[in-house]
Amino acid sequence: MKRLAILTALLLASTAAQAQLASRITHHDPDKTRLLTSVHKGAGSMRYAGLMDAKTLSTNFIFLHRGVLLPGGGIGQHFHNHCEEMFVILDGEAEFTMNGRTSTLKGPAGAPNRMGASHGIYNATDKPVEWMNINVGTSKVYDAFDLGDDRVGAPKDAIPQFVTMKLDKALLKPAATGTGVTRRRVLGPSIFFSPWAYYDHVMIAPGGSTVSTTSSDMSESYYVISGDGSVTVNGETVAIKKGDAIPVDIGQSKSFKGGTAPLELMIIGVAKDMETKKAFMAVAANAQ
Repeated sequence: MKRLAILTALLLASTAAQAQLASRITHHDPDKTRLLTSVHKGAGSMRYAGLMDAKTLSTNFIFLHRGVLLPGGGIGQHFHNHCEEMFVILDGEAEFTMNGRTSTLKGPAGAPNRMGASHGIYNATDKPVEWMNINVGTSKVYDAFDLGDDRVGAPKDAIPQFVTMKLDKALLKPAATGTGVTRRRVLGPSIFFSPWAYYDHVMIAPGGSTVSTTSSDMSESYYVISGDGSVTVNGETVAIKKGDAIPVDIGQSKSFKGGTAPLELMIIGVAKDMETKKAFMAVAANAQ
């Protein structure tokens, strides 16, 4: 009886641990998004949901938003002076604006908006566009200044006059930190002015896995772009799938495993402070 009681207690403790990790993982559910209109004085409407906020991590990661730009909908041009964002589209195409210059990007793609710059986005097509927004600041405080410019009908440059990125699977390369893992640093630390350190793209083959790693000075936010698998954080393992957002804070160990389909992830790395970010940037520069 005593042994049974011990086994029951261990099982309950394990279940509770998994529930704790599961409660920290959020999932994008289109049916639970809110309809918003005139976002930052933009055109039309969009559907929106918050997956992570300023309380999610101990670093100056402020939020991860997910939603859909409806046809004719967008976000008006606005400034951020103490934080920086990146709009990402996972499919279709959208017109991105940075400091008054506009170009059409085809997804999956995005454009980082650094502090002190203005940006906006508009869906000029007749199809909804899957959209994401990432925000990191010099503190936990979000700021914005609207220009009242929806950018509808704005002249477009054939070549974007601002920094862009594309999530191109063909550019992924085998990673040494795991089996069946390919990855790419899409944007490095020099791109950002805040503690935002990098934006990575990773693919894990079915049955493949990453090694368990821990960082004492970097938090990471993961989003499952496609596929399924599992994540282990501080010894707790939970199944994950397309649309899941997984926070990993400073000092937490993490590893991922591919499931029945290739597990495609994006990773947002945020340093604990600017001194750590500068040291990370110096190491990255010397490695090139």
